Amino acid sequence: MPTLNWSSKTPPSSVPASLQTDSILFPQGKGYPHGKAENRLILGDNLNVMSALLEEYEGCINLIYADPPFFTNKRWKARVGRGEDSRRPEEWDTVEGYTDYWPNIETYLDMLFPRLALMHRLLHPEGTLYLHLDWHANHYARLLLDEIFGPDRLLNEIIWTYHGPSPIRSAFNRKHDTILSYTKSAEYTFNVDDVREPYNPNTVKTFQSSPKAGFGKVPDLERGKVPEDWWYFPVIARLHNERTGYPTQKPEALLERIILASSNPGDIVADFFCGSGTSVVMARKLGRRFIASDAQWRAIQATRNRLIQTPGIAISLEMESQARPPRGEADIRDLVTIQRDSAHPSISIAESLTEELDYWEIDPDWDGKIFHSAAQAARPLRKGKIASELNIPSLGGKIAIRFIKIDGEQSALYV
Repeated sequence: MPTLNWSSKTPPSSVPASLQTDSILFPQGKGYPHGKAENRLILGDNLNVMSALLEEYEGCINLIYADPPFFTNKRWKARVGRGEDSRRPEEWDTVEGYTDYWPNIETYLDMLFPRLALMHRLLHPEGTLYLHLDWHANHYARLLLDEIFGPDRLLNEIIWTYHGPSPIRSAFNRKHDTILSYTKSAEYTFNVDDVREPYNPNTVKTFQSSPKAGFGKVPDLERGKVPEDWWYFPVIARLHNERTGYPTQKPEALLERIILASSNPGDIVADFFCGSGTSVVMARKLGRRFIASDAQWRAIQATRNRLIQTPGIAISLEMESQARPPRGEADIRDLVTIQRDSAHPSISIAESLTEELDYWEIDPDWDGKIFHSAAQAARPLRKGKIASELNIPSLGGKIAIRFIKIDGEQSALYV
């Protein structure tokens, strides 16, 4: 089989790396303080993150969804404003989201190739990779995956099609992405009955009216059909109720289909370009464990904000050894009130502070090492302020409170 070569191509390999546990997150306090963290959310370059995971997870991950940069050569902005006019994007309050800018295609492939190779090593022998790209680079990626997995391991080339405005006037509007699905071996998970969908009403009517429809083959109309390899799901538009503000967010229905088809409850689902965390949210809703990472602290923050909305299994928040979120030095001690009532202990913050915060959390029994987050509050996605008071299970020894402002500055208070 032919392979794709370029001047800087080198054999893929892992790199020395380590992970450090920053905190254990107990969404809405469930399981605090002794619940086991079966899920992992990691800040850091995924080449280092995946290399660090090899010792424990090589050959163990059941499903990997990868949504890397598309080689668009754009610098994407994240929307941080609330309650703005969605019809006037020029007035939105935005900050840097992530950069998808490359000097040339060779540089992009230097990024992608070793990461795909590490994903192959991490996959379970019956595992599946879904690589999500578009017209900019999917043809290059297919050759790389043929080389890594073998051309006979291509399961599907899936087209995700959608509607939306476009500035293109000199060609047909580009309104689809390509998702390349590869299995690690001839034995793999595919839960056909979990992804069936109803037949089109016209199809049902045709079979009901004519016994000759379908050349004599009558499908089980009640059971439904297996979806084709082209999928229509609406994009996360400006008014979409799933919208987090993080750029290039994918819809939950898209990830739901992938996770249902290619994993089982209790399996490990991984996403090493997790962005706003849609894959993580759906894995958790569907009873799967997850490992997710991103190099952008704002992506990790967007994911965490979604995860705390419902109680669930504890999550380990970790950092690759070279990753560091922005830190602040502001003293906000006078803006915090602690209610030590033994029946209903709580901590509240001043209204002036709620205007600045994107997220805050409490460890009511700080051990000086790992932050155990027993209560959390995130700024609402649409309108309104962040909660100014949090109830906590109990007050032990030293209390730790951590704050993340809208601009990303992070600080902590120990009392």
